[in-house]
Amino acid sequence: MASTRNFKRSDSIAEGMPEALKQSRYQMKRCFARYAGKGKRVMKSNHLREELEKVIEDRIERVRVMDGYLGSIIRSTQEAAVVPPYIAFAVRSNPGIWEYVKVNSEDLSVEAITSSEFLKFKETIFDEKWANDENALELDFGAFDSSTPHMVLPQSMGNGVQFIAKFLSSQLRKDSESMKPLLDYLIALKHHGESLMVSEYLDTTKKLQTVLILAEMFVSGLPKETPFHQFEPRFKEWGLEKGWGNTAEHVKETIHLLSEVLQAPDPLSMEKFFSRVPTIFNIVIFSPHGYFGQADVLGLPDTGGQVVYILDQVKALEEEMLIRIKEQGLTVKPQILVVTRLIPEARGTKCNQELEAVLDTKYSHILRVPFKTENGDLRQWVSRFDVYPYLEQFAQDAAAKILDHLEGKPDLIIGNYTDGNLVASLMASKLGVTQGTIAHALEKTKYEDSDLKWKEFDQKYHFSCQFTADIIAMNTTDFIITSTFQEIAGSNDRPGQYESHGAYTLPGLYRVASGINVYDPKFNIASPGADQSVYFPYTLEQKRFTAFRPEIEELLYSKENNNEHIGFLEDRKKPIIFSMARLDIVKNITGLTEWYGKNKKLRKLVNLVIVGGFFDASKSKDREEMSEIKKMHSLIEKYQLKGQIRWIAAQTDRKRNSELYRFIADTKGAFVQPALYEAFGLTVIEAMNCGLPTFATNQGGPAEIIVDGVSGFHIDPNNGDEASNKIAEFFERCKLDNSYWNKISTAGLQRIEECYTWKIYANKLLNMGSIYSFWRQLNKEEKQTKKRYLQMFYNLQFRNLAKKIAVGGQETQQPDPKAAVKPQPLQRRTESRLSRILG
Repeated sequence: MASTRNFKRSDSIAEGMPEALKQSRYQMKRCFARYAGKGKRVMKSNHLREELEKVIEDRIERVRVMDGYLGSIIRSTQEAAVVPPYIAFAVRSNPGIWEYVKVNSEDLSVEAITSSEFLKFKETIFDEKWANDENALELDFGAFDSSTPHMVLPQSMGNGVQFIAKFLSSQLRKDSESMKPLLDYLIALKHHGESLMVSEYLDTTKKLQTVLILAEMFVSGLPKETPFHQFEPRFKEWGLEKGWGNTAEHVKETIHLLSEVLQAPDPLSMEKFFSRVPTIFNIVIFSPHGYFGQADVLGLPDTGGQVVYILDQVKALEEEMLIRIKEQGLTVKPQILVVTRLIPEARGTKCNQELEAVLDTKYSHILRVPFKTENGDLRQWVSRFDVYPYLEQFAQDAAAKILDHLEGKPDLIIGNYTDGNLVASLMASKLGVTQGTIAHALEKTKYEDSDLKWKEFDQKYHFSCQFTADIIAMNTTDFIITSTFQEIAGSNDRPGQYESHGAYTLPGLYRVASGINVYDPKFNIASPGADQSVYFPYTLEQKRFTAFRPEIEELLYSKENNNEHIGFLEDRKKPIIFSMARLDIVKNITGLTEWYGKNKKLRKLVNLVIVGGFFDASKSKDREEMSEIKKMHSLIEKYQLKGQIRWIAAQTDRKRNSELYRFIADTKGAFVQPALYEAFGLTVIEAMNCGLPTFATNQGGPAEIIVDGVSGFHIDPNNGDEASNKIAEFFERCKLDNSYWNKISTAGLQRIEECYTWKIYANKLLNMGSIYSFWRQLNKEEKQTKKRYLQMFYNLQFRNLAKKIAVGGQETQQPDPKAAVKPQPLQRRTESRLSRILG
């Protein structure tokens, strides 16, 4: 069956489909009658194909239809809503490009419909009365973006900074007045009330250009390394403030870039110039849920890759900020605050400490703020699915502490996951600060039809709250950081996480006719790395943490069962395939265990080591984890895996974990990441950094990280037999060719160095913060209009949904005095600072 599309983006399906149906009218009448014959239902693409193939009995005719225009439409259809006699199709011809049509099964007439009309078809299946209500709540966020430029080509998605640089270049070169917004922006640059770069005296473009010519000629005559302070008085006479650079050479380069922008702006000069503008000194990063800490937290409920990501992110950002600030000729001490929840019952972690310095940084801290109830502070952990009633008060309490700690507003606010993104949105809107968001994972794409069936999921997951918070944050934020293209717009066959929020419905609650447009220039790809001081190749023997080797030997090969490991490996000579993740349905660790259990060839070739979760379901407070723990035990018993599997409890020591990767590389083993969907895949990056050949899911980010068959391997988590055979074939080939394992290992390391380091990431993120700070000033009016719409939706919808979630009612108790760190002076200054900043 052909997989390529046979129609172009410019084609109208509503115009072309009638002719395609006419060419096989008899077969199509039978097929569409079959679609409609089972009554109201939602059909996925594979169901449409299967039923079409059953109707067309002649193989040649079937191939002709499926290889033709109609086959292309069916393959490109993500879902169809059947409401006899109509079948409504949602056709995705390219990433981010959707068209909706309805076909009458009785006469095969075709009609184009809107996204809203298509959603009503779906709603009719689940809540017909609400679907027919003319006053049902419908949201159209796209209506506010009519004046915002959007990308056109799919390959441009995720390159927001470059697109904005191009657009600004075209806008600023129109005439002399078009430069006024940039001049005003530069004049407004201040840090703690002190002007930077351009003074108010240079209030016209002509004045500024003249001064820049004088200044560039002046610094050209100085030795390159002349410090800025030696000629600062001369610059002040001309109306130029500090911030241009720390040496004559840096100052000259920055002046030249701005002169080019003012004279004949081009995208490259624009991007380079904004990367030098001193705008980002204080950053706030929100990550409320889970146990956010630097030790003894990994593996605890809702605590995994996001914590690792943020801590590494903070170190990389501070390092890059220090370099930039020094090169700008400033003496500012940058501050980064990671704001999370304070949990009094901290389970032996430091999550009950209010303020904690981030290790290996100079000026970065974790600030913890408790969740409040009517009875005081909430003392125990609460699931990420249950946090919504606490977030508004959390945002208010956090704002007071942040303003006090920073002695002013932050320059950039970054949210993480649904809860962090919503809190970031609330605070950024209130303070008027540039905002970025990072989803990590959007739950709507993890659970099939979770929007349509939200009522079934709501008691357990509160998706009505989560999806509402997600769409509010997406539309509030100035820019969105993603790790991969797939996160935005998926692949040819599967919509991306964000793309799935383009048009959707929660029947009985609201429909979103236009949610988020993946061609919006707010989308940017910035892939993280792994801490290379911890995760480095197994071949660097002099750097390895050899002190852990006896512990790892015991962890892998001891035959005793204890609280840290169960099961044993009978044959130590066999390589190890290894996976490490939370025990939940999506991570699919039980799926990998079953693949291994079923594949006799694979079991003969390798041992299996699993790291994750608890062994005793009663020790977990997470609903999914408890179920997966029980399933793991049943699989070990069902497939009689004793002697071939080692199950290790969740590990929290990153250095020991990194040495575990390298130890398994010593066995010539491999890492397997079998998730049903993975937004990015930090463990994939970690394993490849250590030189461990990696097999990872083809659903999500890992499909971009790994070049299949070159720097690792893709596996289909929905086809366990194929996946396990692919792993087995690799080890069979390694037995025949000793160099093959090394070849894949080396290619994986090369891929990481070229694309996935924290230095590359930090540079991109700070550039985003700088250019979007200017961009939001240019779009103030449009942003303000949309903001009012979002505030109404938040107040009338989200708050009511959040109130329906049960909250903890424990009385406030004094936290452990040995653990609590309370900078009391911050409390006293907060009210006056808040009133000064917010009025």
